[in-house]
Amino acid sequence: MEEDILTTLKILIIGESGVGKSSLLLRFVEDNFDPEQTLTIGVDFKTKRMTIDGNTVKLAIWDTAGQERFRTLTPSYYRDAQGAILVFDVSSYSSFSKLEVWLNELETYSTKSNIVKMIIGNKIDVDRREVTREEAMRFARRHQTLYIEASAKTKDGVHVAFEELVHKIIQTPGLWENFGSDHIHVGVLENATQSGCASYCSLV
Repeated sequence: MEEDILTTLKILIIGESGVGKSSLLLRFVEDNFDPEQTLTIGVDFKTKRMTIDGNTVKLAIWDTAGQERFRTLTPSYYRDAQGAILVFDVSSYSSFSKLEVWLNELETYSTKSNIVKMIIGNKIDVDRREVTREEAMRFARRHQTLYIEASAKTKDGVHVAFEELVHKIIQTPGLWENFGSDHIHVGVLENATQSGCASYCSLV
């Protein structure tokens, strides 16, 4: 029931075309992987409920197309987002190098100055990497974002990524509203290992 939901959070998934944004979303929402996943045209949208520290949170997740010809469609979708996941392909250095552009776009169009940002290095199941974990972590640290490595194909890191992002949003004062439910206590994540994050990610 809607009245049992602590809050609804708007999450964006952005990044270059072909890095696996839609596959990550499909894996998280439906626990499915489609090797023939087609490129997103414009914007896709899915919802999912999560339980965080005993409270139900509804996620409204927007998957934006990475192709240049769709970029004019996306600015309005940045409005009021509390969290953003920036995805790159660990086997494609060019997709990693474009993160700077996506971060700048996020800063330009986001209406919340304290939006929580997470970088996901996707496709860690591939045999050949072009971006090391250490380099990606340095980049994330420099830009003060969360970082996690994942594989939509094998499921590694996917749920952990969304859990950590939501935890961070809930812990950020003024970023979300509980609509008068002041009696609801949202627990503080004391350390990343509670959700298995230590195996995959860095809270930087």
